[in-house]
Amino acid sequence: MGDVERVLIVGGGIGGLTLAAALHRDGLDVELVELGREWNTSGAGLSVQPNGLRVLKGLGLDAGVVGAGCVIGSWLFADDQGGVLCRIDLDSVWGGVGPLVGIARARLQDVLVAGAQPVPCRLGTSVISIGETAGGVSVRFTDGSAGGYDLVVGADGIGSAVRALVFGPVEPAFAGHISWRSIAPMRLPGPPSIQFWLGDGCFFGLCPVGDDRTYGFGHVTQERRYDPVGGRLGRLRERFAGFGPAVQDYLAALDDDAQVHCSAIEWVDQQRWHTGRVVLIGDAAHASSPLMGQGGSLAMEDASVLAEVLRTEPTVKQALAAYTRRRTPRVRWVQQQSRAVADSFNIPPPTRNAILRGQGEQMFRERYAPLALQP
Repeated sequence: MGDVERVLIVGGGIGGLTLAAALHRDGLDVELVELGREWNTSGAGLSVQPNGLRVLKGLGLDAGVVGAGCVIGSWLFADDQGGVLCRIDLDSVWGGVGPLVGIARARLQDVLVAGAQPVPCRLGTSVISIGETAGGVSVRFTDGSAGGYDLVVGADGIGSAVRALVFGPVEPAFAGHISWRSIAPMRLPGPPSIQFWLGDGCFFGLCPVGDDRTYGFGHVTQERRYDPVGGRLGRLRERFAGFGPAVQDYLAALDDDAQVHCSAIEWVDQQRWHTGRVVLIGDAAHASSPLMGQGGSLAMEDASVLAEVLRTEPTVKQALAAYTRRRTPRVRWVQQQSRAVADSFNIPPPTRNAILRGQGEQMFRERYAPLALQP
């Protein structure tokens, strides 16, 4: 274990809960604080991709995720009327790594909270100061308490309080896209697949998440603009009114403005992920576009690699250096590929569609092939 025994994890999202389970398994004294007062999560759905599920398998949590979601066999790109441009068999891309699972965020969080159940968790709590001491870290909390730790992990998302305290303010950069996300009580026809219906400067995605429900995500290239909750569903239907039948069936299955979450897509390009005995994982370190669906899976990998190097390296300094050295190339690859996907939305649809018909499957395989390797 080197010189780390007591660890504080700030943030109870995907990365923080995965890390809590991993460090508890390794016998460390772990504490987790989460700003939310209840175990609930914003957003709608996501895909746990095979590289993320591989991490959860190592923690014995994969079966819970598979049981709570939907195993998906293919990924297809279609034009805005549903004409298939290319269809990719996911087993052939990922080999024996594991399945891709579509799941509601709330159901995934339930599995991860159960996996981290032995770890003491304080809800409604975050950090207000972090200071280095001789061989440790001193932390003050929003509830008035304080504590000393061998390591502090910032897993508190894109607006990370830990990042701001140790590195200074970092303003997330707007990526030029807005996303509307929801879950509707409908089942897509045919075998389970992730579907991207591509329009001009926009797309609508559909992903089964189990229980005869589907996660839908409308993505539009536009300036940053707040979309009020009142009337949001009507505006979403109007924006994608020209799309084909599956998208219309999905939008018709929604019945309330509050079902639709809307946010700008933002990036965090944090160059340093650790200083002293404080380290960042997940979106706190490297939030990026969701266009490869890798945000949650990268956070799980961060947690797995950090737990491994804390177990194998003799000092925390060497462990954090090894963590950054191993994770940076993989994260940068995903960010680079996500930008390439985003740029493709600016290609005129006839040209883009022809490229996807001729080269889409090969491009997809090349994009995901590095992620099939161990992190």
